[in-house]
Amino acid sequence: VQLQACGGGLVQAGGSLRLSCAVSGRTFSYYHMGWFRQAPGKEREFVAAIGRFGGTTYYADSVKGRFTISRDNAKNTVFLQMNSLKPEDTAIYYCVADIDSIPRLTGKEYDYWGQGTQVTVSS
Repeated sequence: VQLQACGGGLVQAGGSLRLSCAVSGRTFSYYHMGWFRQAPGKEREFVAAIGRFGGTTYYADSVKGRFTISRDNAKNTVFLQMNSLKPEDTAIYYCVADIDSIPRLTGKEYDYWGQGTQVTVSS
């Protein structure tokens, strides 16, 4: 299974970005999906997660109300719509897939990780 994340970039505070993560190699709907991020000098942290068919979602308190996770099982892709971005959202964002559990616990091992996409929010 391969995860390919894209959509990162440089944006001003208050702006928006939409991250995408395309999954190949196995039936996408088998997997719960999530996004984590890691800022320089900090540990990787949970951002958002979604169940296999999109009916269940979870968000970190820091992004609740600003970020929205969604998935399109027909296109094998998970999205993270990020609005009202803040400088503290600056990080490398990673998508993650797990067949057994919705990936929302920092430090837990999950099945597959993407390579990361950089998001930089300027003040």
